[in-house]
Amino acid sequence: MSTEEARPQSVDFIRTIINEDNASGKHGGRVHTRFPPEPNGYLHIGHAKSICLNFGIAKEYGGKCNLRFDDTNPAKEEQEYVDSIMEDVRWLGFEWDELHYASDYFDQLYDWAVQLIKEGKAYVCDLTGDQVRETRGTLSEPGKNSPYRDRTPAENLELFEQMKAGKFPDGTRTLRAKIDMASPNFNLRDPVMYRILHAEHHRTGDKWCIYPMYDWTHGQSDSLERITHSICTLEFENHRPLYDWYVKALGIFHPQQIEFARLNLTYTVMSKRKLLELVRDKHVSGWDDPRMPTIAGIRRRGYTPEAMRAFCAEIGVSKYDGVIERNVLENAVRADLNKRAARVMAVLNPLKIVITNYPEGQVEMLDAVNNPEDPAAGTRQVPFSRELYVEQDDFREVPPKKYYRLAPGQEVRLRWGYLVRCTDVVKDPATGEVKEVHCTYDPATRGGNAPDGRKVQGTIHWVSVAHALTAEVRLYDHLFKVPAPEDVPPGGDYKQNINPDSLVTLTNCKLEPSLAQAEPGTRVQFERTGYFCVDTVDSKPGKPVFNRTVSLRDSWTKIEKKG
Repeated sequence: MSTEEARPQSVDFIRTIINEDNASGKHGGRVHTRFPPEPNGYLHIGHAKSICLNFGIAKEYGGKCNLRFDDTNPAKEEQEYVDSIMEDVRWLGFEWDELHYASDYFDQLYDWAVQLIKEGKAYVCDLTGDQVRETRGTLSEPGKNSPYRDRTPAENLELFEQMKAGKFPDGTRTLRAKIDMASPNFNLRDPVMYRILHAEHHRTGDKWCIYPMYDWTHGQSDSLERITHSICTLEFENHRPLYDWYVKALGIFHPQQIEFARLNLTYTVMSKRKLLELVRDKHVSGWDDPRMPTIAGIRRRGYTPEAMRAFCAEIGVSKYDGVIERNVLENAVRADLNKRAARVMAVLNPLKIVITNYPEGQVEMLDAVNNPEDPAAGTRQVPFSRELYVEQDDFREVPPKKYYRLAPGQEVRLRWGYLVRCTDVVKDPATGEVKEVHCTYDPATRGGNAPDGRKVQGTIHWVSVAHALTAEVRLYDHLFKVPAPEDVPPGGDYKQNINPDSLVTLTNCKLEPSLAQAEPGTRVQFERTGYFCVDTVDSKPGKPVFNRTVSLRDSWTKIEKKG
């Protein structure tokens, strides 16, 4: 596919800018983007949007996209997060052209800081963090100059070298840019460039005890990598004038920053801090809990990278913040799995039925279609016998009106099998609970159709008792019970909105035997129930665990409408 053919027909504002830049010859027609996460946690679905955008644009325009870790805070960053981010990017279907770390540039950033000090554009400040905040001013009042702002370049240079040499304790001094304490943009009110932090870095070890701030590092890293289009989310829009000031003051290559609205989803929190809190306080089992919006979580839940890319393409990019309904994401997953997931029969809450006129000991192998959306998927054979499991919900001793499933005297179709009629109910004499249901079958109806043309409205799925695979099935749902979980009254806690039914575990589910060898990560549709995935962590040979990826229908939309 050519570059022109790969480009989307509907051009968003970011691609419009790139098209105009290419037409004017800016950057020599180059398109070079980057994805620059901080390795202080696992990536979430909001990052997936940025990954698809940055890598997707580079691919569309025949350009390059870097993966860069902005690892400037050793107190919060770990190699575990670096590894997980790489896995996430690759899982989404992308590969970086260049791999970089902000820590690669620590020496250059230090030299540039020295340059600004010598030019009188940066100074060492002895104010504490609280004092800096107190002197920063308000929206209506300018800030106050630091009493250390007028130190000479020679004095600042000596102090900065002593900071680097570890002569001062944490938090006692910072290096600040000398810009404008009266600027209406708070980011230009003498921002901190370096702080003292005696902490070991996951890559540089104990070489440094001063670390550059994100805002000092970000723009220069883009410049060093000669990024043409620095695409980031809207919260960095007010930081752009600072990035511009730095690169102009240094006289280095000037990337173009373009901001877009971040992804917000209903029933979800996206804050890394809050996601870490959920993990730390054990509201979830870990970063890869299938209820988490992390890429690791949705991967374990059974989402596909194709569905994620389709979802990101559908929602597009905008300059205005908004909230995407969760069902838009889930519909993208359903649409993708509908095409690729094999259909199987699984009974989650089993009730035994006995077909009393079926020969004892006889087993038939019935042909079942693997995926009606994909003829190439072929068929499989499912064992049929005298004793079967059906869903408890598929039987009612006293059926309500328009109940077309199994009930005394009522006939239903067994999927791929026969028409059966309920003749008797066997109950536990102590509890009165239904133990099993007796039925008769019509031998002439194999395949589910009556030769005499009689109409049967209900079709139910089943599993042969003698051949059933027992499995644990985890029914995952929204982690939060309200669309806007962070919308709480003053003093409230978003965790009060955690959905107590976000995970229901069923341990005695009966599955057709074709699933006995299903590998971890295998995605299937349990007919009439939903899409499921073999868990990649807890499944063991002979003891499979299935995670519900998404139901066949969006039940939450109905709940909201009723509410």
